[in-house]
This record gives sequence, structure tokens and C-alpha cells, in this order.
Amino acid sequence: MQRILGIDPGTGIVGFGCIDADSRNIKLVSAGVIRTPVGQAAELRLSTIYDELNHLIEEYSPKWLSIEKLFFARNVTTAMSVSQSRGVLLLAAGHAKLKIAEYTPLQIKMAITGYGRADKKQVQEMVRILLKLNQIPKPDDAADALAAAITHAQFIT
Repeated sequence: MQRILGIDPGTGIVGFGCIDADSRNIKLVSAGVIRTPVGQAAELRLSTIYDELNHLIEEYSPKWLSIEKLFFARNVTTAMSVSQSRGVLLLAAGHAKLKIAEYTPLQIKMAITGYGRADKKQVQEMVRILLKLNQIPKPDDAADALAAAITHAQFIT
């Protein structure tokens, strides 16, 4: 079994999803979000994200961190803040000596649904099915993080 921690990067909300995977099965370990207060100084938000990811790494002892690559076409301000968050997440993973895998939204959609233009609901429903859950993981950021983890599981198992 490989333990994979999937991350959906953000500043206000960082989704995480931890799974165990082998060539036959994937199993949900945990999923949720790291939240930072709106209006809080950027350095404090980034510090919280770093500390919380370190806590998750310590708690779940993953071997891999699978993180979504950024893809923004419009909002430069959002892209900058999410890039800062992504940097802090990668820093924490690097310090913990995790192996890091990065996937574009297109790669994640293809791996999860077989269709690169799948919408968010299709991806979330497939996450539910693949993990044999009764309902789609909430909030959406956690489901997106699980999709990143499942994507990587398909490449290493």
C-alpha cells in the first residue's frame, strides 16, 4: 500500500485528501480542508497553511504528496496568492522528504473520468464511486484533493 496525500491548493481554503492505494484498491484515510481567515495578513495565512500541512504529514505519514498544478487564465491576483500557497505547501512537503507529484486539472479529469473536459460534478461523482463512498466528499476542495491523490495512485500502482 502507498499512502498519498492529495492537495487542492488555495489561500482561503486548501483541500486535502489522504488515501491508501495498491494495484487493486484505493481506500479513504481522511479528507478535509485547511481554512485561513479572510482579511488576515498573507504571511499569517501562509504560516497557518504550512503549520497545518506539517500536522497532516505528521499525523498520516504519507509517502507522496500529489498536488494540482495551477491553471489560471484570468485573475492574476488569485493566481499570485494561490502560487504563494502552493510554494508553502511544496516547502512543507520537501522538508518532510515526501515524493511530490504534480498534475494539471486536465490530467486529473482524464485520470478520474476518462474525459479531459469533465465538469466538477462528474469528477466528484467519480471520486465517490472510486472510493466506494455513500456521498460525495464535502466541501468541494476536499473532493478535488482526493481526485489529485487518486490520479497519482493510478500512476504508481
